Amino acid sequence: MIDINLIRKDETRDKVIKSELKRGRDKNKVIQVYELDIKVIKLRSEKEQLKKQSNFLQKEMANLKKNNKEEDFTAKLKERNTLENKIEVMEKEIKELEINLLAYLNEIGNVLDDEVVFSLTEEDNKLIREYQTDRKVLANLPYDMIFKKVEGVDLERGTKLAGHRGFILKEEIALLKTALSNYAVAFARERKYLLVQPPVLMKKEIIAKTAQLSDFDDQLYSVGDEYYLIATSEQPISMMFEDERFNPQDLPLKYIGESLCFRKEAGAHGKDNRGIFRVHQFDKIEQFVICAPEESKFYFQEMVKTAEEFYQSLKISYKLISIVSGAMNDAAAIKYDLEALFPHKDRYRELVSVSNCTDYQSRSGEIRFGKGKIKGEKMYVHMLNGTLCAVQRTLCCLVENYQTNDGIVVPEVLRKYYGADFIPFKN
Repeated sequence: MIDINLIRKDETRDKVIKSELKRGRDKNKVIQVYELDIKVIKLRSEKEQLKKQSNFLQKEMANLKKNNKEEDFTAKLKERNTLENKIEVMEKEIKELEINLLAYLNEIGNVLDDEVVFSLTEEDNKLIREYQTDRKVLANLPYDMIFKKVEGVDLERGTKLAGHRGFILKEEIALLKTALSNYAVAFARERKYLLVQPPVLMKKEIIAKTAQLSDFDDQLYSVGDEYYLIATSEQPISMMFEDERFNPQDLPLKYIGESLCFRKEAGAHGKDNRGIFRVHQFDKIEQFVICAPEESKFYFQEMVKTAEEFYQSLKISYKLISIVSGAMNDAAAIKYDLEALFPHKDRYRELVSVSNCTDYQSRSGEIRFGKGKIKGEKMYVHMLNGTLCAVQRTLCCLVENYQTNDGIVVPEVLRKYYGADFIPFKN
């Protein structure tokens, strides 16, 4: 969530409002938080005054009882009971207001980085740079046809088992998937990332602190009333240290998360129905960094560089794009996407997203660093996340780029993980 102190001060509140307007929203939520916060602060102050009065009456009553002044004691008791009833009513009112305040606060996005392009259409996404491989594509089939020709994906039986977008990977493509995953993990570990394999089930109250509210309807699968399946390992890793405090010397922490992920893909009806590009269950290798606030811009660029070097090592052409303000998720202050070339239609498609979420997630999870406060405020770590390899999507991209008339050339960097250099067509 956003820092409420930014809304309390006039100069920073204007910055939050401008950020919300850039996201295509109005300023109403910010104003509601501001007004509710003032009301809560006022009621808390009034409650404290009533408590002081109640405590003073209690001392008076003790003296009256000591001196056997029963009539005066009874009058003071009645007066104190009236005060305590007022305090109880006020506490209930404050609690209700705080619940509403938190709900509104959670609907306000992170303050956008100054670099983010102001636009509500992704057609205005900014090209940062591009990379063109010198590899030649030797045939021109789409990825779903290539999978059929090696008999590596069974969509019919996958759909029978799991419904729409279900799939089964078999033999060579299953082995290639495993090789790609293992290579991605090794690639990250060479760059000092620590491997974590988090749970794919999260408690409802924990995932609510890191997933965007709209995701609960559009993306997340619930398991009973108390659990959700993760849509990315970012979710469990970001809350792994909930209510913990780091020593500054322990930072940064660089993790590479390896997990199954699950997404409903609501709103994607009719999109990418062919093959395994957009599916409900997939494997993903995710970069995640926890660092001091002053270091997050550096690690954002480092994570982008790591993703670029990974796809360069696979000899895949790509474009690096800065996402416009209106397409940004709530937690991100800035986001870059890496869009890789799918040569069959000469089309670039998103394989990677890297986001600097600053302290948006760490505030929700009360994840801090250092001892005490700076200028009276708690010190929260910054958190960044970025795809290294969305495995099924990357497989689709690889087979289009490495196809021949007779089969699929195994990318050179994957050969020691796969065990061969070529996958022949079977039909």
